[in-house]
Amino acid sequence: MSEAEWVLLLSRGQFALTMGMHITLAALTLGLAPFLVWFEARWLWGKQEASRIALHFWLKIFAITVAVGAVSGVVMEFQFGTNWSVFSQKAGGIIGPLLFYEVLIAFFLESGLTGVMLFGMGKITPKWHFVITCLVAAGALFSAFWILAANSWMQTPAGFVRDAKGYFHPTSWLAFLSAPSFPLRFFHMVLASLIAVAFMIAGIGAWRLLHRPAEAASRTMVKAAICFVIIATPVQIIVGDQHGENTLSYQPQKVAAMEGSWHQPVTGEGEPLRLFAWPDQQTQRNTLEVAIPSVGSLYLRHNLNGHIKSLSEFPAEDLPPVAAVFFSFRIMVGLGLLMMLTSIVVAYRLKRGRLFDSRPLLAWLVWMTPSGFVALLAGWLVTELGRQPWTIYGMLRTAGSVSALPLPWVVASCCGVLLVYSLVFGFGLRHFLRYASGPLPEGQNVVVTAIPTST
Repeated sequence: MSEAEWVLLLSRGQFALTMGMHITLAALTLGLAPFLVWFEARWLWGKQEASRIALHFWLKIFAITVAVGAVSGVVMEFQFGTNWSVFSQKAGGIIGPLLFYEVLIAFFLESGLTGVMLFGMGKITPKWHFVITCLVAAGALFSAFWILAANSWMQTPAGFVRDAKGYFHPTSWLAFLSAPSFPLRFFHMVLASLIAVAFMIAGIGAWRLLHRPAEAASRTMVKAAICFVIIATPVQIIVGDQHGENTLSYQPQKVAAMEGSWHQPVTGEGEPLRLFAWPDQQTQRNTLEVAIPSVGSLYLRHNLNGHIKSLSEFPAEDLPPVAAVFFSFRIMVGLGLLMMLTSIVVAYRLKRGRLFDSRPLLAWLVWMTPSGFVALLAGWLVTELGRQPWTIYGMLRTAGSVSALPLPWVVASCCGVLLVYSLVFGFGLRHFLRYASGPLPEGQNVVVTAIPTST
């Protein structure tokens, strides 16, 4: 590999690391804030002491996540100017305002009021504190709105003109939000964040119940999370299906890579459902393929004989890394189906009043704690790797977006980021696990003598 290729590879790897870490924190705040609203509402209007304890428990985790997420977000966005200056110059007229709106409208609202939410308990009236909690949740939602608007424009660019130098300019202020993939991408990400956090809350609550069976707040956590995911997981499958249809219309290479479809099926047959395969990009074929004939057409074309464009129909230089997209998609879908099945079983046991007596099922919820975040990161890999080799799909290649930096500088930057992020997130995870397994704040001795029937 040449020095320029190494610079490109390392710059991509560094951005993937910082973005992957940041998106995990952003999803945690986005998904956790509505649960804080729910717990506080149940405390104020439902007079549930267990909900008040659950609110205090998760409030500290939310505040720490916002603080660390703010720092990781700054590091991530600085790379637009350091490692991706060509992209920033050419697309700054569109991406810049979207990131500015995210900081001005969302970040200030979320980060500024988080302090009031954390330290204002007992200092302002309960109803005003609830309003603050709702505004913090709105700030997290607005943040996702602007960030996903920027990403969606890069995935499916629209509403712009391009001058003779290759610079992108919006045709109107509404053009920022005109990307055809934006609405579905936004709802898909919001639901993914909520489901990921719900399984985290359920898993931590289940772990606590395995060690403290009579803890009322932990029962409240599990019940609130499960009541949400039993509704949200089927909705997410529907939204994901529509998002896939949109991707098929605007990024057919990505869908072909997700399916590992190198060539058109035999005439009269539909797309197979490839349960497993090992895509070989050099020979343009799959090895070790295990597939069910024509079933893939059911979710791709909603019939048994519909086809999609195969990878061999596109220039080789325009194809994404097929194996990475193929396996990431299966991890996302597999975990999604597993989460839906888990939610059905757990909700059934909860309705029958037998959930908290089942130690194996509580233990299974503990194992499922990180499942939503793993699925979310796998979906992010599908989205971003499937767009390659483009930074702005069909308009600006990734190789033409990177800064012309000396290789030693990029190596030093990557090593520094890797070291700092490993330490920060390693210590953060350790602190999180110790806090999650420790005593509940303000009322750890509150117990129940029977299984409550309300959430």
